[in-house]
Amino acid sequence: MKKITIQDIADELGISRNTVSKAINNADGLAEATRERILQKAAEMGYKQFSYITVHSGGIPKQERKEKGEIALLLGAAVSPAHYAVTMLDKLKKELPKWGYNLSAYRVEHENNLNRTLPLAFDPKGISAIICVDMFDRTYDEMICSLGKPVLFVDGPNKRGGLDLPADQLYMDSTTPITRFVNDMLARGRRRIGFIGNYETCQSLFERYTAYRYAMLMANDPVEERFCLKAETREELEGALSSITDFPEVFICAHDLVATEAIYVLSKLGVSVPGDVLVCGFNDSPASRIMTPTLTTVHIHTNVMALSAIQLLLSRIDEPHLDYRTVHTETKLIYRDSTKI
Repeated sequence: MKKITIQDIADELGISRNTVSKAINNADGLAEATRERILQKAAEMGYKQFSYITVHSGGIPKQERKEKGEIALLLGAAVSPAHYAVTMLDKLKKELPKWGYNLSAYRVEHENNLNRTLPLAFDPKGISAIICVDMFDRTYDEMICSLGKPVLFVDGPNKRGGLDLPADQLYMDSTTPITRFVNDMLARGRRRIGFIGNYETCQSLFERYTAYRYAMLMANDPVEERFCLKAETREELEGALSSITDFPEVFICAHDLVATEAIYVLSKLGVSVPGDVLVCGFNDSPASRIMTPTLTTVHIHTNVMALSAIQLLLSRIDEPHLDYRTVHTETKLIYRDSTKI
């Protein structure tokens, strides 16, 4: 079977290769209708990440549109406009009705976690499946898994102790871009590299931290523990960074918000980015593109995550006895001014 390329999709639609690339990579500057048309054609032609979606000629057939049930979205935290999951959730809300499912969101409050209670108005009896986003309390997650419903976790509690959940799990690829970034920095002669962020918060952050440490180990370059800071808030960062007298050459941050706060604190301490220290974030938040300096980061293909979530959910509903699956979707390292040398 011939491997489908971006150029093949472009030729089929009579548009430019660059336009197709923008749609597949979830880049800005493209009308949503155009993006939808390209993603649909990519799925039909069997292109890469989209080959797993069952696509019927002429669109979703009428029988697929009939009401089948409700899929509950459990949110472990308030999702701000800058959160990577916002566009993914928008895509889910738009696509799931095509398959006969409505998406209903429920916020899991701190008291719910403490008391092991379900959110108000959430009744598992009428639910076909559950999606959990930013649900990092393992004991609470185990309770959700015990409800007897198909469950999909988008990110989840860290697996530092080798513990897992009896559910499907969806993550963005954190390992490949961080490994590449470390090796790129080492190739530039930047050997003193640190990490900022609470890597025990969730599995995705833990994967970024372990990728950093493993890349350093494989290059036979020592990790200086004093440059590994579990700080998250501005106050924590001020305390941690002010205690350092000789800074590393590079800081990898668990996500863009930490990177933004770290750059602010470093500036207050008289440390220039990128003049004195290079900084990399993760998530490609809107702020990362307009801040000064613009932030080197990792782009998450949130539309691909949404399509992957739909595939995992629908197949689990249809075949509840499938082995549990863990899926990582592609990400892309983006270099900007914060790592210019």
